[in-house]
Amino acid sequence: MWELKEPNPVKLIVGILASDERCLAAAREAVLASLGPADLLSETWCFDQTDYYADEIGASVLRQFVSIEALAHPGDLADIKHRTNAIEQHLATALAMPYPRPVNLDPGLIEPSKLILASTKNFAHRIYIGRRMYAEVTLVFDKGQWRTLPYTFPDYYRPEYHGFLSLVRARLVEQLRQQTRNPKPEIRNEHE
Repeated sequence: MWELKEPNPVKLIVGILASDERCLAAAREAVLASLGPADLLSETWCFDQTDYYADEIGASVLRQFVSIEALAHPGDLADIKHRTNAIEQHLATALAMPYPRPVNLDPGLIEPSKLILASTKNFAHRIYIGRRMYAEVTLVFDKGQWRTLPYTFPDYYRPEYHGFLSLVRARLVEQLRQQTRNPKPEIRNEHE
């Protein structure tokens, strides 16, 4: 009853919003250099559900997701968000775009039952995870499909996103099964 258990490893993904293809490629390259190789990349989609980022990123925003190959420790999400923020700041200068934030990076974790996204902003549905960062459950995987919540961002309603996230989830389940057969951990843990 009082035994504490280590959490299961999770799949790290990064959602990229970018001003154009050049910014998207630079962001993808920087994320992979910092967080490790990818095992899955989504297609590139137009981010047109809202104009929320128009002043920061531009009018024609592109979206892509990157799934990191190595499993992650769920306790590392705050540190990962700090790393992606540093990448954003570096790229804002390096890309020399007419927008203050040509790249927006949103790291998240996929567990078999949910997608969790990190944020620098607190709201009623977010939980503090340390290091001045917050997290929210953005989607729930239930009865074989992704389900939205009342506060889910509008673009996360898209079936294309759900299709890609399902591929990442299936890869996670496969990796967890491999770990069960081969007890040598594949988990990345920033705290060890």
